[in-house]
Amino acid sequence: MRLSLFRRALVPAVAATLLLASSPALAAPPPPFRDPSLPLATRIDDLLSRLTADEKISLLHQYQPAIPRLGIGIFKTGTEALHGVAWSTDYDNKGAVVKADGTVFPQAIGLASTWDPALVKQVGAAVGQEARGFNARNPTLWGLNLWAPVVNLLRDPRWGRNEEGYSEDPYLTGEFATAYGHGMQGDDPRYLQAAPTLKHFLAYNNEVNRDTTSSSVPPKILHDYDEQAFKIPLQAGAANAVMPSYNLVNGRPNHVSPDLDGALRKWAPQDIAVVSDAGAPSNLVNSEKYYPTKAEGDAAAIKAGLDSFTDNDTDGSITAAAVKEALAKGFLTMADVENADRHLLSLRFRLGEFDPPGRNPYAKITPAVIGSPEHQALARKAADAQMVLLRNNGGALPLNAAKNTKIAVVGPLSNTLYEDWYAGAMQYKVTPVQGIKERLGSAGTVASSEGVDRIALKDLATGRYLTAPSTTGKVTAGGTVAGTAESFDVYDWGAGKNTLRAAANGKFLSYSGGALVNDVDQPAGWFVQQQLKLDAQPDGSYVLEYAGNEVNEPWFGPNKFAVVGADGVLTISSPDAAHATRFGRDVLTSGVGSAVAAAKDADTAVVVVGSMPFINGREANDRTSTELAPAQRALIEAVQKANPHTIVVVENSYPTTGWDTLSVPGILWTSHAGQETGHAVADVLFGDQDPGGRLTQTWYASDAGLPSILDYDIAKTGMTYQYYRGKPLFPFGYGLSYTSFRYDNIRTVQSGGKVRVSVDVTNTGARAGSDVVQLYSKNSGVQRLRDFSKVTLAPKQTRTLRFEVPVADLASWDVSRGRSVVAAGVYEFSVGRNASELSAPQPVYVPGERALPRDLSRPTQAQNFDDYSGTTLTDTSKVSGTSVAGVAGSWVAYRNVALNGPASFSASVSATASTRITVRLDSPTGRVLGTVPVSSTGDRYAYATVTAALAKVTGRHDVYLTFDGPVNLATFSLR
Repeated sequence: MRLSLFRRALVPAVAATLLLASSPALAAPPPPFRDPSLPLATRIDDLLSRLTADEKISLLHQYQPAIPRLGIGIFKTGTEALHGVAWSTDYDNKGAVVKADGTVFPQAIGLASTWDPALVKQVGAAVGQEARGFNARNPTLWGLNLWAPVVNLLRDPRWGRNEEGYSEDPYLTGEFATAYGHGMQGDDPRYLQAAPTLKHFLAYNNEVNRDTTSSSVPPKILHDYDEQAFKIPLQAGAANAVMPSYNLVNGRPNHVSPDLDGALRKWAPQDIAVVSDAGAPSNLVNSEKYYPTKAEGDAAAIKAGLDSFTDNDTDGSITAAAVKEALAKGFLTMADVENADRHLLSLRFRLGEFDPPGRNPYAKITPAVIGSPEHQALARKAADAQMVLLRNNGGALPLNAAKNTKIAVVGPLSNTLYEDWYAGAMQYKVTPVQGIKERLGSAGTVASSEGVDRIALKDLATGRYLTAPSTTGKVTAGGTVAGTAESFDVYDWGAGKNTLRAAANGKFLSYSGGALVNDVDQPAGWFVQQQLKLDAQPDGSYVLEYAGNEVNEPWFGPNKFAVVGADGVLTISSPDAAHATRFGRDVLTSGVGSAVAAAKDADTAVVVVGSMPFINGREANDRTSTELAPAQRALIEAVQKANPHTIVVVENSYPTTGWDTLSVPGILWTSHAGQETGHAVADVLFGDQDPGGRLTQTWYASDAGLPSILDYDIAKTGMTYQYYRGKPLFPFGYGLSYTSFRYDNIRTVQSGGKVRVSVDVTNTGARAGSDVVQLYSKNSGVQRLRDFSKVTLAPKQTRTLRFEVPVADLASWDVSRGRSVVAAGVYEFSVGRNASELSAPQPVYVPGERALPRDLSRPTQAQNFDDYSGTTLTDTSKVSGTSVAGVAGSWVAYRNVALNGPASFSASVSATASTRITVRLDSPTGRVLGTVPVSSTGDRYAYATVTAALAKVTGRHDVYLTFDGPVNLATFSLR
């Protein structure tokens, strides 16, 4: 009774209290972390102080869960936005990939080919706006930490991800990463529109075994080349996060590189987050076996500077458990966790997440910006600007719409646009056929053909044809005649890879549960399951082989060849061709024949060839060749024979070879340039736009001279324009205009800490056009792009362009000093339209540090050699340091050493077996100064000091260290 009375009295009292608390005048003030007037560090400290240990740990995963008691929602790192918002992973659907339906701009390689950073900044701004629009549509799915741009340097054209990068040149790459990043961020001094992430740190250019291969990169290449692409945009404040790459560099996985919390954060003027690539933290334990347990691996990554773990899809509990174990065992402290949280929270605060409504101007952006007319126009402008005219013999281009009224547009890419792995879903597609038809209007006619064979495949044992249903379903052997249901269009992408499109419903055949099903509009997916081979047999028959990406995975199994079962269903169920069904290949319509028929009576034939982005190299798949697919080459040759006025449009995302042996008068290159590709092709072909694009990579003459894709020392291999000594097919910076230009009065002077170069540029032609004026320097045999300017001039117009190069920018890594140095000496500056066509060099003396003889009496890092043979670089410890890894017959050299009669050689080494190091003079076989035996140290990370007496020598010499067997050399000295 008394308890009941108490309850009746308590209810109105509580109600009154709640009413008072809800009154605006009496509401509690917001916590300090929600107060925008406070310093950012203060706000972060306040928020961290309110979090439990479990909540702090939970922030380390890619999917940072909501904290309802503080009113904090879910936050996810990583929305792909390489050339438009592309896709994200769905927290509410176990991390399923969801494609965006926004504006699709040209691929990154295409954006860079504009040589127009201002334009690329506009594109970045549009992407940032659309990211906000998607976030407003679904904030859980579409995060504002964007995983772009990719700044890995395109040192090898066979890299599968070539389409994702900008250039082989670090300066040019840095300029475009800065432009794109600043555009995405927006111009507000306080808030970020979106937060760009630079991918993928560092020296990452191979997909084959990418999680276990180590890029051996000497210090000079590492500092002067690979790092620069990241350093430039970070120093410019154009990125808010960095993603390490899957590979190892000099023996150490990049996800535990000391540079994550070292160089990267030193370069950036503001705080940055470091986010892992997908699954990479687990690789430290699994494929790389660098750490024995996940607790140790995750702890090492956090201590190295990693803040966010993209691991185990949406399941953050595995990371949380590993971190808790690491804390319990002393591998980590809570201060380490909080340090990582600070970087992530800094990013969230700058995005405006914790501020009151109305403060953040970007929070007003709605989904209406997605695919807006303004962005569509910008997509066309960017697609126009990235077109590169490679050949224009006899003025074959531009076409005259009044005279060239009958156009044949043929080829496998003539009437389709392909998306790539990092593209969104195009809202609309303007193909080359459509763009040219629209440009000609009713006054012209366009004949078209994809130039691919339409075939039927007959089971030679039964006489029945493979048949596809008119809807989606399994392919069977049922037809007795080759009708529409039995017809398949064969697209040959080279290297034996084909895709087959069923005429019955226009869908491509895909591997599905062992059967082939006609169910997709175009090849796509992580495992591209539309890849097939038609393997010719000695008896003239064919077998059908499945060639999807997963066939080499250990879980796929042995069966790759097609068999027609007793029920007539075609399945991939034989391990070899001998037990596969034999087919006859009946050509119902010749692709070459149909293309020739369309071309022979046309005023001009336009052949559109190129790559299928999901097949001809992409993430996880490098190219083995840069040759044009043989079927495409045959198509070009046949069409040109039928119509000498044949123009080739090459639509791909990497250099291709073989053009020097094709005599077509006109060649135009474009990347897969998004939804407006067809308009842009027509704009340039008909001269409505001057072809202002320029190549950002060297196009080599053939595959024959290319080194192993795993060799990262571009100085040794002679890769990129900086070191290449051969004659390229098309040089870096190359591209033609529809007009001509002359460079006069090149003037160079060095004063006030800058080298100033001016040049008069004149349009000598009869029409307006654009040129990209490029400034290069050369010193010690190394050529480098220093500046560039894209200029548009009217006929006969002259403009003076002025360039300024800070002397400090001429610094390069000095291995003898272990730092960047501006070396005193003569630097040659040249102006030109590409790396091969340059003005006479203008010598400029630059004061700086003079070369000094090497002093090896002090402990010297072995990695700071001047030359080497057979050695690689490896990790001294799992935390820091780089050693030379010698093998039998290998050596390292140190030039111009001042020897003052050293008596002994001392070195820090590790070895797992006995061997020896020999000290020699002036060559690998030169005079022996001494030999030091090396005993096993028991472990590659266990270093010991070894010594040996030396014959006394004075004077200047080159010192060689030769190795008789496996040994790791960290440091040494001659005393």
